[in-house]
Amino acid sequence: MAPERLFLFDDPVARDWHPFVLTRPAGEILHGTETLRARCERVFGIPCKGHIAGAALEGYEEPGAPPCVADPGRTADGDALLLSSRFVPAESAGPPRPDAPAVLAAGGVAVGAWLPAGTQVPSRPASGRFPEAWPRIPVPGALLGTVWELMAANRERLRADGERFAGSRLPAGVHRVGGGRVHLAEGAVIEPGVVVDARDGPVMLGAGARVGAPCRISGPAWIGPNTNVLGGALANVSIGPNCRIRGEVTSSIVLGYSNKSHDGFLGHSIVGRWVNLGAMTSNSDLKNTYGPVRMHVGSRTVDTGLTKAGCLLGDHVRTGIGTLFDTGTLVGAGSNLFGGGMPPKFVPPFSWVSGDGAAEYDLDRFLATAALVMRRRQIRLTPGMRTLYRRAFGETAGLRARFLRD
Repeated sequence: MAPERLFLFDDPVARDWHPFVLTRPAGEILHGTETLRARCERVFGIPCKGHIAGAALEGYEEPGAPPCVADPGRTADGDALLLSSRFVPAESAGPPRPDAPAVLAAGGVAVGAWLPAGTQVPSRPASGRFPEAWPRIPVPGALLGTVWELMAANRERLRADGERFAGSRLPAGVHRVGGGRVHLAEGAVIEPGVVVDARDGPVMLGAGARVGAPCRISGPAWIGPNTNVLGGALANVSIGPNCRIRGEVTSSIVLGYSNKSHDGFLGHSIVGRWVNLGAMTSNSDLKNTYGPVRMHVGSRTVDTGLTKAGCLLGDHVRTGIGTLFDTGTLVGAGSNLFGGGMPPKFVPPFSWVSGDGAAEYDLDRFLATAALVMRRRQIRLTPGMRTLYRRAFGETAGLRARFLRD
C-alpha cells in the first residue's frame, strides 16, 4: 500500500504574509510550540512531502523541512491530504479518509481536500478552490488571516499547547510563581536565581534549551531546542531553535537561529530566521495616540486591526547598535540597518540603510555574509537557497528603486 502524503499550499492570503513568504513557505512559520507544518504533520499523523508555494520559492531548503513543489504529482502513488498552510488543526482533528475526494471545511470555510489514490489533482491547487460537486467534511480547527493575526493568537496557542506537555520538577534555587505547568525537555537547564511565573500560562523548554540568571520567564512561553536565554524578562513568547536571547521580550515570535544577545525591547513582533539584532535594538509596539496600528507594505497601507503591533523582520535582517523601530515597521529579508536612529517604517528586501542614507545591498556581499553566519551554526547555504535569494533579489528590485527614489 502506497504511503499517505501531506502537502501544504500557500493560498493568495498566505502569499501576502510579508516579509516572511519571500524566502520561506508560510507553513514554516512558528506558531505556539511548533511550525504550522509540524503541527499538521503531528495532528494528522502524515508526513509532509512538500509545500505548494509557487515558482518563487523553488529551491527552498531548510534542515528538517520539506521542499517546495509545483503540485502533489500523481495521486495514483497514494492518498494525498492537501491543507492550507494557514490552517491550525485542533488536537481532536483526526485524519479524514473518505473513499471519494472531499473538501475539508473548518467553520464552513474550505481549508483543504482529501484526494484518494487515483484522484485527478485540481488545477491550481494553491488557489484553495475545489470542485463544487465534492462533499464537505467538517474538521475542527481555525484558519488564520493575516500574519498579525498569527502573532495575536499566539498566547492562546501556547496555552493550548501546554496541555500536551508533562510537568517537570524545577531545580533547586529556581523561584516558581503560580501553579501552572512547567516543562523541561531532556537536557534543558534553568539556572538557580531564575524566576518562572506560570500563573498566566505554561512555561516550556525544548531539548537542550538553557535559561541563565538573572532572568524572569512569564508564561505562556516556549523556549525552543538549544536556545540560550542569557538574561532579562520574557513573557508570552515563542522562541524557535538555536537562538540567543537577552533583554525584554514580550508577546513576540522568533522563528529560529536568530540572535538578540543584548539588552533592548522586542514587543508584539515577529522575527525571521538568521536575524541578528545589535545592542539596544528596540521597537515601539504602541502609538502615543493608542490608536490602531497601520503597516506599510510597499505602496500599500494595511490596518493590522491591533492596538499593539511592533515590527516584522524578515530572514537574514541585521541591525546595528541602537537601532529603533517605529510602531508597525516591516523590514524585508536580507536588509542591513546600522548607524543608529529610526529607519523608515517600510524597508524593502536587500536594502542597505545607514544613518547617512540608503542603498541597494550588494547581492554577492549578502550571500557571502549569509553563508558565513550559517556556517557558524554548522549549516550550509545550499545552491538551491542561493538561487532562491537571487530570484527574490531580482523580483524586489522595483520596491528598492521606489524606496531609494522616494
